[in-house]
Amino acid sequence: MRERMLAGQPYVADRELGELVALAQRRMAAYNSADPTDSAGRRRLLEELIGEVGEDVELRAPVYVDYGSHISIGARTFANYGLTALDVAQITIGADVQIGPHVQLLTPTHPVDAEQRRAKWEGGAPITIGDNVWLGGGVIVCPGVTIGENTVVGAGAVVVSDLPANVLAVGQPAKVIRQL
Repeated sequence: MRERMLAGQPYVADRELGELVALAQRRMAAYNSADPTDSAGRRRLLEELIGEVGEDVELRAPVYVDYGSHISIGARTFANYGLTALDVAQITIGADVQIGPHVQLLTPTHPVDAEQRRAKWEGGAPITIGDNVWLGGGVIVCPGVTIGENTVVGAGAVVVSDLPANVLAVGQPAKVIRQL
């Protein structure tokens, strides 16, 4: 099922996926409870939790993921407290990205058909965040969204569709209000 999940095809979570989630939960617990003054130890734990981590990345605990292994984070990126990155599909975060507190990057999708939901079908669509993006506090990025480089997304915005590079977007749903 993992291959179907990562390909964006409908899937029902199986034992393998359950074991991978359990592993991620153990790694999250270790990272989130690590001594904040032990930078080398925290880096090692972060590299175990996240698929790819560039140099000088800082994610302030707590951090929440589904798997962690489907996340790539570019160099010098910073995420404040409470990042939720649900990675049933790939999440790619560029370099020099600033992420405010309690931001949610949500790749999972669920069918609108009640019977399919009851049967536990789900899916996912990747999220891509370009270099030098700033996501304000409480931003929610929905499945399948790409945010272009240098874009700023205002606090509390809900991003439901792609945003181009070099813009300021705000609101629910997020709308471009000006060029940067």
